[in-house]
Amino acid sequence: MSPEESIEDPRLQQLVDGIVRLAAGELSARIEPSEQRDAIDAVITGVNLLAEELGYIYSDLEDRVAARTAMLRRTQVELEHMAKTDALTRLANRTLLNERIHEAIQTGPVGEDAPAVLILDLDSFKAVNDTLGHSAGDAVLIEVSRRLRSVVRAGDTVARLGGDEFAVLIVGASAEEIMLIAHRAWEALQESVDIGTETVWTTGSIGVCIRGAGYSAEELVRGADIAMYQAKAQGRNKVQLFHPDMLNAVQERSRITAELRTAADSGQLALLYQPVVELASGRVAGVEALVRWHHPVHGTIMPDSFIGIAEETGLILELGRWVLHEGISQLGRWKRAAPELSDFCLHINLSAAELLRNDLLEDVSGTLAKNDIEPSRLVLEITESVLMSRGTGEEQVLEKLRALGVGLQIDDFGTGYSSISYLRTLPADTVKVDHSLIKNLESDLQQQKFVAAILQLISAAELEAIVEGIETAEQAAQLQAMGCLYGQGYYLGRPGPAAAILERISGSEPRR
Repeated sequence: MSPEESIEDPRLQQLVDGIVRLAAGELSARIEPSEQRDAIDAVITGVNLLAEELGYIYSDLEDRVAARTAMLRRTQVELEHMAKTDALTRLANRTLLNERIHEAIQTGPVGEDAPAVLILDLDSFKAVNDTLGHSAGDAVLIEVSRRLRSVVRAGDTVARLGGDEFAVLIVGASAEEIMLIAHRAWEALQESVDIGTETVWTTGSIGVCIRGAGYSAEELVRGADIAMYQAKAQGRNKVQLFHPDMLNAVQERSRITAELRTAADSGQLALLYQPVVELASGRVAGVEALVRWHHPVHGTIMPDSFIGIAEETGLILELGRWVLHEGISQLGRWKRAAPELSDFCLHINLSAAELLRNDLLEDVSGTLAKNDIEPSRLVLEITESVLMSRGTGEEQVLEKLRALGVGLQIDDFGTGYSSISYLRTLPADTVKVDHSLIKNLESDLQQQKFVAAILQLISAAELEAIVEGIETAEQAAQLQAMGCLYGQGYYLGRPGPAAAILERISGSEPRR
């Protein structure tokens, strides 16, 4: 074929068009060879073979991409599942629970069959970890999760929020059905759990909140949480339904907490002193310091309204520090005003949290020295339950306080363990018998015998007794006849300011 003929050969244009189509990604394009079987046909055949090979490569690539994409999607689903699932119990976690609560609120009704949330916190779970180890604790959590799943319906969500706290989202159920599920969950936790050779009981406090008008997901969970803490405050191992007034109480507690932080610095706290009287002579042997909060808006607030909050929030440490400093300073002023009162004692209540504050010993000894007060004139009142459940740390502090010369007193005896066998081993000098034990003392012969026996046992343990809550002359006379040396109560003297106490101990005011 001459050059002129080859230029005019139409197969060349077909070849160019085919290559352009292949380059554009049309891998199915083919060029039809001619009958001439010459060099051009050889090129056409080569291009067709290349297109076929490219088709195979592309198809394999597509299969690989599809397989990798499917694998990535599966991995993504697994990662999302892991991100929304508790690793230990395989329950939903807080993230997934919140998503489902939002979805339930958006789609569910308000009122009848409204979504509800249960918050469950295990009671005394820390003791399981402390005594049996964390592996035993994990086994308990897994068993609890199994029991919770067994009492809910298929469409409900059980979640572990963290630690020993669980939640249940209930959708499409009446209020009666919701409370029934909550009580079934409570009942499921009443049975013991076997951990190897050990048997443990881990009950739960449950709060329930049913969605009301305008409740957001956060408010629904918060309501259940508030109800759960209310159940704990009522003694634990209970089911408590949320009521809006509970939120008001929480807000009030928050207000008290915030204002209590600055109460001491702003001069709102004051101490009153209630006499501890020798029953035989009427002599004031000492006083108990009682804190009062003089609020600029709400007036005088009694300790029952803020001491519990202070203990829960940790403010009891600073509050106790202030009482210690103020009380010992006042004792120093009394000593300077009436130096003849060498055995007059100051009683101060000490909470369990204060017993473990790092600087307690240094603070007590330093404050006594600063005010020139002998350690024996300070008596720290510690509740019976704290003394009997003390651990190594508390025991060491108590021993060091006694070594310092500070008096220790069992407070509220008769409201806690009241185990007679403990009396001889407790690190105390005196026992304050709770006022509840002398109610109806004048008229109840059996109660008289009971109180007399308690006083004899306290004496046999080589301890001195102080009975609080004495309100009548007859009670005081009966207790004195039983051998009780000291008493405290409204009949013997109401709490009063420091100036009134000085008048009383100086003998200018007779005993009422």
